[in-house]
Amino acid sequence: MIGIIGAGLVGTRTAEHLVSTGQVQVLVNDTNGAAATKLVNTMSRRAVNVSVVEQAAMFGANVVVLACPSPHAKAARKLLEGGVSVVSCSDDVDDVLELLDLDAVARQCRQTLVVGAAASPGLSGLVVRLIANRFDAIDEAHIAMHGTGGPACAQQHHRALAGQSIGWHDGDWLRRPAGSGRELCWFPDPVGPRDCYRAELVDPVTLHHGFPDLVRVTVRVSATRRDRLTARLPMLTPPHAEGGMGALRVEVRGWRNGERHVEVLGITDRLAHLAGVVAASAARSVIAGGFASGVRTLGDDESPNETMMDDVMSAGVQLREFVGTAR
Repeated sequence: MIGIIGAGLVGTRTAEHLVSTGQVQVLVNDTNGAAATKLVNTMSRRAVNVSVVEQAAMFGANVVVLACPSPHAKAARKLLEGGVSVVSCSDDVDDVLELLDLDAVARQCRQTLVVGAAASPGLSGLVVRLIANRFDAIDEAHIAMHGTGGPACAQQHHRALAGQSIGWHDGDWLRRPAGSGRELCWFPDPVGPRDCYRAELVDPVTLHHGFPDLVRVTVRVSATRRDRLTARLPMLTPPHAEGGMGALRVEVRGWRNGERHVEVLGITDRLAHLAGVVAASAARSVIAGGFASGVRTLGDDESPNETMMDDVMSAGVQLREFVGTAR
């Protein structure tokens, strides 16, 4: 039995993927009862048992996906202490740091807490691990993201351009103003090239946790001039119910056959769909015993990365590899 707290776009996409892969009992809870009921009604024609429940009923699930807006740390602790494993989709830096601090709690309760099971972070870690397997050793990972999922994701994107970016650089955390450091990043079509900037995003934290040997980790997000100028103001227009086509770009650098080597993989899809697929796959992997107890980030040595990547690909997500020519 899998629970989902949050009936927005990510929660809906998580439920859809669970149902499509054979999960027959799903519990849904949201502070917005109408949203939870709407999600359940979309599943009512299928041979599954998807039901709206009170939050207390989540303690009867085997694993709960936190697909609601952050913070998640307090709810995650309660669930772990109640004997329930947790998959968190949070992409808030402070929240993720608190979630990572719950490792001792999760181990003591013999439960699993998967942190950052979305598109970025989450899928980014799986792709880094996939690329790393082609190297003798890796020492750099650089993530770029375009687009947003649902309204909560759009609001987080807006805040991220107003804060301080963090990056791992030669054994220390570096902080730089968000909205600085413009870099032209090429995403797979139909997104194409976009100006990307530093932002207060959590990938460096989760990737450093999963790949402690990395020397440099950065993350950037695409933004327009208007995005950067208005980042410190309230959002001028309400966010769309679901953003358009999004994209993820992962660049890994390291050594292969004694030479310096770089590889780049990209994905284009709706970010809410990517997040839902990853969260659902993580929940199913927890039930299958693929994760050890304690705090896990996708891509780390003790996560079922290959199985999850196969699951993501079977959902129709396509990886595209950048192939360049040297002069």
